[in-house]
Amino acid sequence: MNKIFTAIIISLFISNAFGQINMKDSTAQVVGYWNIGDKESYNISLQKIKLRETDTISNELMTYNVDVTVIDSTANSYSIEWFYHNYKTNSTNEIVKKVTSLSDDLKVIIETDEYGAIKSVKNWEEVSAYLKKSIGQIKTDFKDIPNMNKLFQQIEGMYSSKAAIESAAIQDAQQFYTFHGGKYLLGENLEFSLQVPNMYNQKAPFDSKVTLYLDELNPDDDNFIIRSSQEVDSDQLTNTTFEYLKKMAKTMKTKGPKKEEIGQLTNITTTDSRIHGTGWLIYSIQTKTVNTMGATNIEERIIEIQ
Repeated sequence: MNKIFTAIIISLFISNAFGQINMKDSTAQVVGYWNIGDKESYNISLQKIKLRETDTISNELMTYNVDVTVIDSTANSYSIEWFYHNYKTNSTNEIVKKVTSLSDDLKVIIETDEYGAIKSVKNWEEVSAYLKKSIGQIKTDFKDIPNMNKLFQQIEGMYSSKAAIESAAIQDAQQFYTFHGGKYLLGENLEFSLQVPNMYNQKAPFDSKVTLYLDELNPDDDNFIIRSSQEVDSDQLTNTTFEYLKKMAKTMKTKGPKKEEIGQLTNITTTDSRIHGTGWLIYSIQTKTVNTMGATNIEERIIEIQ
């Protein structure tokens, strides 16, 4: 979401004023005022809950830490290192526990523009090689389980290219920088259409509708709260998911799903972030709710400064 979204906002709202909060016109501007060597550490939690009617089918929690450090800057860009470590999960499934630790001790170099909006992953080849090696180790551990090798090959495919890495492997960074590059008016609702990454097919992004607004200005504490909601096109999501599940079933040599069994899928993501005047995130919660095949899947990611 972030790359295209911020390009739209920059073109419409960006100004040359230095201050983040302007109480005279009730606006807030999200710009990274960072220096080389600046560093903040964050606690991140990712909770996945599956509900069927009122029953909780599963409730998995993963936590980890990330150190975010500015390692380089130019007149129109920043290079920012994200170092991931200390992964933990409440799952008792050995495969889930192994997959959870895939990114332990991983370094991802994010390049942003001068405002702090994501441009790319600079070391995507290194990230891809690191994850491929980690997946290879897991494949060895579970080599005796039928068809698991083919499943892991499909997982590898999600991290095999620059586009795949930027859509699937840096979702927390996308959340972190969601609002960077924009200037927002207190209480004004912005509504627009946006194409968002499709991790199953990078060549066919989903259409979505986005609403966002500046909800709160806190000049005494030099921070503000911005909220957004994004709804993915339901028909596109349903068709893509059906094709992916058919492909997975073929890979696993199991019976594929019927279209009517899937029903109509919906995907709504809300993001609420408190941002400091320097452009550092203080707290952000992102909730993705997907309704599919009679079940509700809720994925909630919380990023909190230490």
